[in-house]
Amino acid sequence: MLDLTVVTAAILAGGLGSRLRPAVSGRPKVLANIGKKPFLTYLFDQLLAAGARDVVVCTGYLGDQIRMIFGESYNTLRLNYSKESTPLGTAGALRLALPLFNSNPVLVMNGDSYCDANIREFCFWHGRRQANATLLLTKIFDTERFGQVKVDVDGKVTDFKEKSRGQGPGWINAGIYLLNRDLLEEIPVNRAVSLETEIFPSWIGRGLYGFQSEARFMDIGTPEAYSSAQSFFTTGLSR
Repeated sequence: MLDLTVVTAAILAGGLGSRLRPAVSGRPKVLANIGKKPFLTYLFDQLLAAGARDVVVCTGYLGDQIRMIFGESYNTLRLNYSKESTPLGTAGALRLALPLFNSNPVLVMNGDSYCDANIREFCFWHGRRQANATLLLTKIFDTERFGQVKVDVDGKVTDFKEKSRGQGPGWINAGIYLLNRDLLEEIPVNRAVSLETEIFPSWIGRGLYGFQSEARFMDIGTPEAYSSAQSFFTTGLSR
């Protein structure tokens, strides 16, 4: 089993958050308040509960605000920062931060979504399959905003279905990944690259797996989703 005390966690917090700006102006979206604390703290707390110790925050738009608020630590988490000078996309941001990762694999989390999954179980599942990359998947009733991820009986990813109307229920990418360094090293440098649309589809057949979880999921990518985030966290979280 992977020991999370020695696994570097990376949080993708560099998005422009264009759709959320009407609700959260002048701040990166990971600092959008849910209750009385920034959304990013919920991700930090989830990592703490799982036993993580080292976190790299991949920042971009207004990223200096994140460092000013949290500094070099959060509780027992050691925080490091990788700042992109121009938008590099989710994959490009990871490639830029690669020298700061001290483990193989790296645990990656999207900074604008939360899945109430068992991170330790996720790591155990990844290790048992000797996967090169594993996406945490969760099932929702309406996948229109997210697209769907298809896996076979062994958990290997077979296809990504693009976002479209009327897709109905299905398994979606929940924004939590375990990714081996050798795959991260293949990401092109110094240009914008998307994990979701460019990199993950190219890894099908190369040890890319999907761990299916029934855990609750939410994101703050739109004002509507953001407005419902408060109730998500006040209804209780399971660990």
